[in-house]
Amino acid sequence: MHVFELGFVAAVLLAATPILYAALAGAISAQVGVFNIALEGQMLWGAFAAVAGSYYTGSAWGGVLTALVSTALFSVVLAVGAARWHADPIIIAIGTNLLAIGLTGFLLRVLFDTSGSFSPRGLEGLPKMAFLADVPVIGPIFAGQTALVPLAFVLIVAVGLWLKRSAGGLRLRGVGEHPDAAAALGVNVASYQTWVTIAGGALCGIAGAQLALGNVTVFTENMTAGRGWIAVAAVMLVAGRPLWLPVACLGFGAAEALGFRLQGIGAPQQLTDAAPYAITLLVLVATRIRFAKRASLTST
Repeated sequence: MHVFELGFVAAVLLAATPILYAALAGAISAQVGVFNIALEGQMLWGAFAAVAGSYYTGSAWGGVLTALVSTALFSVVLAVGAARWHADPIIIAIGTNLLAIGLTGFLLRVLFDTSGSFSPRGLEGLPKMAFLADVPVIGPIFAGQTALVPLAFVLIVAVGLWLKRSAGGLRLRGVGEHPDAAAALGVNVASYQTWVTIAGGALCGIAGAQLALGNVTVFTENMTAGRGWIAVAAVMLVAGRPLWLPVACLGFGAAEALGFRLQGIGAPQQLTDAAPYAITLLVLVATRIRFAKRASLTST
């Protein structure tokens, strides 16, 4: 087994991409003061919508568009509840996570008369960038990936730079850091929070589409398997610095890809499956310690 080869790098990117889209959604929501832990449910709904959209339209890109639009609509519950009605976003997010699990399972039975998983013959998966196969170094890494993989990194850089260097980005950050001051300057805080949360839902839709039509070509009940919670941990780890999200998400992707490689040499599946989540717990503990130290320094 050759772990540190270009094929392993490709596997890391494949595993990390859905988490990266979801983490970007959580990061921009956090920038406007809405802590979004509904990433798991939104990604799961996006995965279901992508497969259903691809099945009914006969096009994988039709599935991606279906996932993007429908997940944005799915996130309206959190956006309106938290921004307009000032309800607790944690409670709403937990409710939407549970709703996504139940609703996708229910619709799987109603629309497709099946349960567990859905992968009909002829289901369109996202096309790979096979035209890169002959390019040295880049080819083995990206030829088997979809266009959504490099797009994720482009979006991270674009959003990170926009938040740091543009007037609109600084205004958006101001809404999250000092909402009263932003409101005093005439900024509609609720509107910013609503639309940014909905945009985050659209990103989670793309995350689900990549997971269901890019990483695999199937929908399985609860197939996100905690990836949304890993994205939440990544958001907490970078602490308001979206440009660092690729580092955090690639770390989680490496843990998942390494787990698959270790299964190939006989490691117990239960142990390797737990690796990304064990790392998530360690990240949360480290983040809590860091925040505690920062609070103690501030109080002194």
